[in-house]
Amino acid sequence: MKRKTAIVTGSSSGFGMLCSLELAKKGFHVIATMRDKAKSETILTLAKEQKLLDKIEVHPLDVTSIESINAFMVELSGFDSIDVLVNNAGLAIGGFCEEVPLEEYRRQFETNFFGVISVTQALLPLMRANGRGRIINMSSISGKVGFPGLSPYVASKHALEGFSESLRLELKPFGIDVVLVEPGSYSTNIWSGLDNTEIKKDSPYRSYMETIFSIIESGKQEHGDPLEVAVLVAQIASQQKAPNLRYVIGKGVKKNLFLKNLVPWKIIEKAVVKRLIK
Repeated sequence: MKRKTAIVTGSSSGFGMLCSLELAKKGFHVIATMRDKAKSETILTLAKEQKLLDKIEVHPLDVTSIESINAFMVELSGFDSIDVLVNNAGLAIGGFCEEVPLEEYRRQFETNFFGVISVTQALLPLMRANGRGRIINMSSISGKVGFPGLSPYVASKHALEGFSESLRLELKPFGIDVVLVEPGSYSTNIWSGLDNTEIKKDSPYRSYMETIFSIIESGKQEHGDPLEVAVLVAQIASQQKAPNLRYVIGKGVKKNLFLKNLVPWKIIEKAVVKRLIK
């Protein structure tokens, strides 16, 4: 039986690293990509410990660089097919709109949105030529629910949701499935960017942002184990039946989505502002 190949972006840590390992356990030959190949020590060490080293190879890939993507495609020239693409590379930028430079919004979208499109466009001819494939886009609960102080990240994930819905309809006739995985809060380093967000002393949003950061910090102890998400991704990638469009995972996520769809926005708005404005 011909081996199946999976590509995972953003594999140096977090969901990407764990997804690569779980996919290898499922029998995939995994191409684990990362912007800086020097950060591959952790995943290779874990692969060796789990006796998966022969199933994982690391390649450099910066999803925001067309030159990097083109070079990566040259490296793939020896592969007959790509069966699974996990678009996981991402970052999180926080702050209030008035105080976040437009360049930061662009930087957020370059990775979380345009990076997904660029890598997908590059790999689609291979999948389409083989009449099969599975594209798993790592979204977030933030792609369904807005939150103050996180508009760059939230906007990028909302855009990813719309793109993925359209892409799924475009590719269904070609035997290619598009899937959205929507995790809640998990212990990954994607939030390190928020930890470094500066709150200016004279900012009119200072007390607002401090309350938000306090809520985020206190909630970290409730964050789930990211391995849960990796196991789900590997299951979606390897299952025989056609996958659903969306998979929600994480503590309280389904409840929050249910409430958003059920409760009028005015009530949600009032409750959020009451909690955050001191």
